[in-house]
Amino acid sequence: MPLARFQAPGDSWLAMRQPCNIYNQLQQTPGEDFVLMDLFFGQKQGKAGNAARRPAAPPAGPASAGPSAAIIDGDQTTFMREVIEASRSVPVLVDFWATWCGPCKQLTPALENVVRSAGGRLKLVKIDVDKNQALVRQLAQLGLPMQSVPTVAAFWQGQIADLFQGALPESEIRRFAEGLLKLAGGSMPAADAITEAKAALEGGDAEQAASVFGTVLQGEPENPEAWGGLVRALLALGEEDQARKALGLVPPRLAEHAEVAGARSAVALAEEGRTARAKLSTHEARLAADPADHQARYELATALNATGRRAEAADALLEILRRDRNWNEGAARLQLLKFFEAWGFDDPTTMASRRKLSALLFS
Repeated sequence: MPLARFQAPGDSWLAMRQPCNIYNQLQQTPGEDFVLMDLFFGQKQGKAGNAARRPAAPPAGPASAGPSAAIIDGDQTTFMREVIEASRSVPVLVDFWATWCGPCKQLTPALENVVRSAGGRLKLVKIDVDKNQALVRQLAQLGLPMQSVPTVAAFWQGQIADLFQGALPESEIRRFAEGLLKLAGGSMPAADAITEAKAALEGGDAEQAASVFGTVLQGEPENPEAWGGLVRALLALGEEDQARKALGLVPPRLAEHAEVAGARSAVALAEEGRTARAKLSTHEARLAADPADHQARYELATALNATGRRAEAADALLEILRRDRNWNEGAARLQLLKFFEAWGFDDPTTMASRRKLSALLFS
């Protein structure tokens, strides 16, 4: 939504991805800008006034805003305290909105959901641009793009860390918030829970992992890592039907996310492996009789993967590629890539096998 009466400078700090230290610029010495500061803050300045507003040294890491202070309405008289100074201890999102702005009505509730789910690790300050025109003009003069609303600016340690404009889906807002928290040395509570669940799954406690992933999804139904983790946990529990049902519940916008795509590949491989596993000895016998039987080796790889012998499964497909990389229109390479997707790209076997594949293809 255009805000024609507020024009920002032609080349803003954002174009160069450079942080804009709003606090330092607002502390300028007397001059024409100093007069504007009097109007801007609605109070008289002087040396004592500047000292009174100067924040203490920044803490080592992000604190908590506290549930009662996590979402507030701000204005030009409280901006320094509630945004600039508050950002010294907790990352602050500032939502610049207007009553006549349709996208603002979609964005603000999503922002509030994300901030609530942060459990006090983020703060949201909502600024009505029509009621705070002096503030908007001042920020535009300092380089903040204010030509349109909604605009959301992220502040940390008295600086603008990032911003976005327009009404984003909640999943993208969450990623934006996660990036801000990572910059501040923290993380969302859901990220901590997912780390815990992944550790449980890797440690063999699939039931605990499924429970934690499910709990995360209750609060964040568009969390792709939680969906992917839940599907994998259900597979580990032998609940293939439930895993397929879970995939069917994934929001369409997340369907091609790497975590969800990997879980989908894991389900497909589980189905293939169930049949191949029963014929494992048959495949081995066929290969013993004819080492050039690529179909037998291909099916053996699927069976080995189904029994958890990932390195052997990958080596079987790599052997096909060594002998005939174009066999069956590159079927061995495609199956190997499906393995990587299903195992996860940070899985040790995936990383080792990808190195072998690269060496083979580029030798």
